[in-house]
Amino acid sequence: MSLDLGIFCKNTLDGEAVEHCFSAVFGLAQNSDPSYLDWLLKAWGWTLAVAGLGLVIALILGALMGTLRTLPNSSNLNNVLVRLSTAWVELFRNIPILVQVFLWYHVIPAFITPLKELPSYWLVSIALGFFTSARIAEQVRAGIGALPSGQRAAATALGLTTAQSYRFIILPMALRIIIPPLTSECMNLVKNSSVAFAVSVPELTLFAMQAQEETSKGVEVYLAVTLLYALTAFSVNRVMAYIEKRSRVPGFIVSNDASLAH
Repeated sequence: MSLDLGIFCKNTLDGEAVEHCFSAVFGLAQNSDPSYLDWLLKAWGWTLAVAGLGLVIALILGALMGTLRTLPNSSNLNNVLVRLSTAWVELFRNIPILVQVFLWYHVIPAFITPLKELPSYWLVSIALGFFTSARIAEQVRAGIGALPSGQRAAATALGLTTAQSYRFIILPMALRIIIPPLTSECMNLVKNSSVAFAVSVPELTLFAMQAQEETSKGVEVYLAVTLLYALTAFSVNRVMAYIEKRSRVPGFIVSNDASLAH
């Protein structure tokens, strides 16, 4: 079976061959006719945009909720914050991501009217961010729990407040040791971004479905999309591996009492 890669150099409007389509993509030639290659790369850009925005939301909320879940049982306020953060985690990680996307796109804007003005990719990114934040929160909680108890005791002995203990001692260590599971979560976020097709965000999965219908070249189209997903996930893996290597604390061993499983 031979692959017809020339399909990517055909016009998306009439199916005719487009001259210099590869050169035009990289700005080396002028071409006014959009090709399937143009469409593929733009779809890849949308996938990266949705995943990147979702990751920013997930990291901020996940770190916050995971930290709140580990507050000491020293006041009524702390107890309330622990319960609220626990409810957040249980809510967002137990609802399927596709259902959450539909809720943010069709239901929640009916009650929060300003959301109607947001483009669909923002709503999908919020849904992805909230869903992933619950999983990251569990990793942060487990990372804090994996630290030796002497870390918190030493901070108290030095006269640090709870906020200062988390800021200067606990979180810097915990965030370092959760990088391996966080890497998997970042890669999962890239793959989960495919749900954006359900609300017509022109990302890779939607491109694959529509291009396959128009060209009847499903093997070539899905192979190209698969390679781009794999390339993106591999790039995320390498970046996180570099961050892990640069931020590793020499000689630090994670306690066996806690697990980073999520």
